[in-house]
Amino acid sequence: MTTRSAGGVSRREFCKTAAWSATGALALPAVHVLAKTESANPIVGVDGHQYQVDHHWAHLPDKYHWQTTHNVAVDSDGLVYVIHEGRYDLKDHPAIFVFDPEGKFVRAFGEQFQGGGHGIEARPTTAGDELYVCAYKEQRSFAKLQADGKEIWRKGAPMESGFYHEGEDKFPRPQGDSPWGQDRFLPTNTAFYPDGSFYIADGYGGWRIHHYDAEGDYVDSFGKPGGKEKLDGTFNTPHGLWIDSRGDEPTLVVADRANARLQWFTLDGRHLRTQDGFLLPANIDTFGELMLVPDLVGRVTLLDGNNKVIAHLGDNSPQMKADTRRTIRSDESRWQPGKFVHPHDACFDADGNIYVAEWVATGRVTKLMRMS
Repeated sequence: MTTRSAGGVSRREFCKTAAWSATGALALPAVHVLAKTESANPIVGVDGHQYQVDHHWAHLPDKYHWQTTHNVAVDSDGLVYVIHEGRYDLKDHPAIFVFDPEGKFVRAFGEQFQGGGHGIEARPTTAGDELYVCAYKEQRSFAKLQADGKEIWRKGAPMESGFYHEGEDKFPRPQGDSPWGQDRFLPTNTAFYPDGSFYIADGYGGWRIHHYDAEGDYVDSFGKPGGKEKLDGTFNTPHGLWIDSRGDEPTLVVADRANARLQWFTLDGRHLRTQDGFLLPANIDTFGELMLVPDLVGRVTLLDGNNKVIAHLGDNSPQMKADTRRTIRSDESRWQPGKFVHPHDACFDADGNIYVAEWVATGRVTKLMRMS
C-alpha cells in the first residue's frame, strides 16, 4: 500500500493487470484472522473487528424475485434499501426493496428504474429521510425520492457541462441507442455534503464528478478520463464516492475502480492524495474512524483512521481473480460461506453492522453482524 499526496511523494507504479493481480494488493497486518468457514454463519475479521456473516438475511416475498443486486443504503430508522438493476422488459417489477434490520420485507417501489437501477443512498433531513438514486443504461438519470418511494424529481445529464452527446438529458434511452461511451451519461453513485449539496459520480460514462446544489441544480464538474499513466485527478471508472469527515476538514474520496485506487479531493475538486493497492474498489462508507471499501474482486476492506488495512473481510480474491470468465457469479454451488463473490457496495448501520450488496446474477445481500 502506498500513498501519494499532492506534494508529489512517489508511489509504486502498477502493472497493467494490477486490478486483478496480487501484486500491489493492500497488505494485511500480522493479526489473527477469524474465519469459521465450517459454520453456516461464520465469523470474519480480526481481533477487535469481528463480524458474524448472514448471507441469507433478507427475506423477499414470493411475488418478487432478485435480479442483479447493485447497492444498499440504511436510513435513520435502520431500514435497509436494496437496489438491483432489473430488467427493462419487466416494467412493473420494483427495482428497490426495503427491509427492517432483521431482514423482514417492508415495501418495494422504483419500477421507473428497471433496466438500469444502480446506486442508492439515504439522506436524513428535518422532514424525514430522502433517497438519491442513480440509474444507468436505458435509464441514464439520477433522482430524489421520499423514503416511501414517491419521486420528488428526476434529472438526466448536465448538458451545460459541455461533456455529453445530444439527448443524454432525456430518459429512457431510445431503443437502438448505444449507452456506452465517454459522451454518455451513466451515473453510478452519490455523496452528500452537509450544506445540502451533493456529488454524482458518472462512473460508467464520462468518468467525471458532478457537483449539484441542494435544489439539484448543476454547479460544476471536476476530473476527467485518464490514460495508462494514471495521473492524479484523472479517472478510469470513478464508480463510488463519499464525504470523508474523519480529518480536520471534510474531503471527497472517490473509488477510482479500474485504476485500483482511492483518490481524495477538496470539496471544490482539488486533488489531495492518492492511495493505491486495491483490486477493484467499488464504493466507500465510514463509521467513526473506520473506512469501508467493498472490492469487486471478492472482499470488503476495512481501513483505520490512518487508512491502514485492518482486515479484508470475506476475502475470496484468489478464487475470483482466477475466475477470468466470471462464471462463479451465476453458479451458487461454488459460493462458500463467509466468502464474497463480487461486493459491489457496502455500508454501515448506526450500530456498526455492515450490509454488502453483490453483483451476482441471482442477487445477494449479506449482513455482517458486529461482534466486537
